[in-house]
Amino acid sequence: MGTLREVAASFVVPGPAGVAIRDRLRVSDADAAVLTEVGVFLGSLAAGDLAERSRQGPAHDAAGWAVRKRELTGRSSARWAGSITKATHDQWALARRGQAAHAAWLRGQIASIKARPARPLGAKADRRAGLVRGYATRVEWHAKSRRLQMLKDRLAVVEADWAAGRVHVVRGGKRLANTRHHLAAAGLDEHAWRERWRAERMFLAADGESGKRLGNKTIRVTDTGQLSLKLPAPLAHLANAPHGRYVLDATVRFQYRGQEWRDRVTANRAVAYRIHHDPVRGRWYVTASWQRAAPPALPLQAALARGVVGVDMNDDHLAAWQLDVHGNPVGEPQRFFYDLTGTAQHRDAQIRHALTRLLHHTRRCGAAAIAIEDLDFTDGTSREKHGRNKRFRRLISRFPTAKLRARLVSMAAEQDIAIVAVDPAYTSRWGAQHWQKPLTTPRRTMSRHDAASIAIGRRALGHPIRRRTTPPPSHQSDGAGHRTAQARPEIRRREETRPHIPGPRTRCAPPGRGAKAGDQGAQHRSGHPAEHASWQQDPLPLSLQERCNRLPTRTACGPNEPAQEKHP
Repeated sequence: MGTLREVAASFVVPGPAGVAIRDRLRVSDADAAVLTEVGVFLGSLAAGDLAERSRQGPAHDAAGWAVRKRELTGRSSARWAGSITKATHDQWALARRGQAAHAAWLRGQIASIKARPARPLGAKADRRAGLVRGYATRVEWHAKSRRLQMLKDRLAVVEADWAAGRVHVVRGGKRLANTRHHLAAAGLDEHAWRERWRAERMFLAADGESGKRLGNKTIRVTDTGQLSLKLPAPLAHLANAPHGRYVLDATVRFQYRGQEWRDRVTANRAVAYRIHHDPVRGRWYVTASWQRAAPPALPLQAALARGVVGVDMNDDHLAAWQLDVHGNPVGEPQRFFYDLTGTAQHRDAQIRHALTRLLHHTRRCGAAAIAIEDLDFTDGTSREKHGRNKRFRRLISRFPTAKLRARLVSMAAEQDIAIVAVDPAYTSRWGAQHWQKPLTTPRRTMSRHDAASIAIGRRALGHPIRRRTTPPPSHQSDGAGHRTAQARPEIRRREETRPHIPGPRTRCAPPGRGAKAGDQGAQHRSGHPAEHASWQQDPLPLSLQERCNRLPTRTACGPNEPAQEKHP
């Protein structure tokens, strides 16, 4: 029997360190022509600089960077040369990190497969002995053996590229480049594809500079929304403003974070801009981004001081439930649905709307923290881990863990709501075991995901997931079992029965100590009931025959006949 893995400690996720906002540019035909010509020209320079940087490999240094920048300065300008070389360096570093991650993934796949072909067909796993299960059939064994050799060959190629410092980058995107050979399947013609290819390879981006006018001298946006850019030297004849600048007719109005952006540009703080063209919609956009100081990390106990909202992330909805500081569910479970089919823009909007409803629910509850699972499906799609369970592998393949988590952290930071990440181990299993059935009522249908949200919230609060069982209602003493009231883990003897208190086992106050003894004197009984010093049982009621015998002057006394008295 395998042992349970150790559960990692919960932590508060740090907030975002950068901000990016976007606005549409309603440019004229003349402005669109100028932007296209400048973007295509600078894109060609960026492609050549990336090729030169890739040829240098790891031997690149500051001197080589300076040589590349001087060459680009003569062909464009000093500011555009700096922006191009900076973007080239970042792109090469990103490709290098992706290459290392791909090699690590290949090694993990090889390690998970190579132990199984050595096992007999149909052999069961033995965790104590450290033996994995064997493949079910000879066909599966043969297919996995071929895949193992293919992975080893791919790993050898990646390791050779890594040693030589060689990266493979396609400006414009590898997927779009491969679409050129399958235009009919993509529903495109050659002209439409070339429009997309040209738009993706254009370069119209410039980093900001603090202390310079409006935070950026290459692409400048004033606080009134006027956008202008510095033209390269070969295209200086297109300028319509002094100093080789071109001013667009369109104005920029950032609706989201507009005041924060305006405060930065008026204070001459750095703001980076990127102009992008969407040929499908025929629109131009400008994106402004900047860095901001990360707020100090909120302590875990302070974030959970007002309870927490536990959230279980699924492929079609978010299951949420509010918990108080003691780990008790409050109110009713909430479900926020979204649809992950369709285009990337549709999926992104669905996630954003679901997270907005979740944050509004958290604010209404009065909680200051949301507990989520620290999910990482790096190896979740592997067949070696989940076997032939294609349904589960497809589910976790389309689940947007990284995008959902990144959006939730950035959106919660604006609402002053902390995000607490917990270990996802056994939350669904233990939540369903301990909370699904007890909370199911004729008017409430509990799902496994609702119970998992309670388990996630309790783990964030530091409570065990299991709940205490209620004693049978036959008596009110503590010998029946645990109570349903929760206690924190540091409370001593929290899982035991209550200690015996000397004295009578009554719920009333001692004589003379009644909290409401003065108010009980107004009752119909004589004296103060709470102040009685002694107790005496009342006499038993007399029967009808005894009452008749005690009357000496009665003439008749029958069971159905009234008694008559004799008068002298």
